[in-house]
Parts: sequence; C-alpha cells; structure tokens
Amino acid sequence: MFQVSEVEVSYKCKTPANLRPQISSSRDAYNVFASLWDDGQIEMREEFKVLFLNKANKVTGFYHLSSGGLSGTVVDTKILFAVAVKSLAPGIIIAHNHPSGSLIPSQADIDITSRIKKAGILLDIAVLDHIILSPDGNFYSFADEGMI
Repeated sequence: MFQVSEVEVSYKCKTPANLRPQISSSRDAYNVFASLWDDGQIEMREEFKVLFLNKANKVTGFYHLSSGGLSGTVVDTKILFAVAVKSLAPGIIIAHNHPSGSLIPSQADIDITSRIKKAGILLDIAVLDHIILSPDGNFYSFADEGMI
C-alpha cells in the first residue's frame, strides 16, 4: 500500500476591492512597490517582488520572491508562476531593486524579463512591467522604455 498527499489550492484576499490600489501607470506600480520595500534593506541587498493584478489592474496581492546580496538575487520562474497561477492573476508586474542606485538594466535583468514574459504568454498571464527601484526614490520601467 502507498500514500499520496493531496495538493490543496486556496487563495484568500483579505483586502476589500474598494481598498486595492489600481495600476494605471509605471508610477502607480512604483508607488506600490516602494511601500512594500524595507527602507533598511534597499541599499543592502537585491530583492525581487511580484504584484498580482486582476482584470481591472487592481492589486490583489504581492509576493516576495527572493532576497540576495549586493549584486544579484535568484529569480525562480517556477515559483513566481506557481504563485501567480494559485492567485488566478491575469496580470503581474515584477520588480527588483539595485542597491547601487544604478537604474540601467543589466543583461541579466533583460534576460530574466524576456524569460518571464515568454512564460507568461504560455500561461495566459500578462507581464505588464518590470520596475527597477533605486534607494534614492527613482525607478526604471521596462514598459515605459519599450523593453517589455
């Protein structure tokens, strides 16, 4: 005889619909991400976060995907999309910070954005933007720059 564990999927949105921020620009996305970042960490380590959006581009939740060191962090696309699928998000916005303050995307940033965008197409999850945050309050938007 053998045993098999049941996989249970649930999603509980605790924020009323009228209190969820709506994203209509890269500035809106930046403002939400900036509120989620720990000011004490933004200059110390690179982190990667994801916003999950409904069809009206209202934020239904966020996920802290990873924390790394001064020059990088691991982005596991399987985990990213496992959470996106679990939350039934039709759209996501991804973000990470550059502790150095540079807003120029690295080749690694460009490559992971492309990989995530392609995976999103397969799963019918729109990757709407990739925001790079800097400690000084500035940001870079892949969407604004035509890079996504």
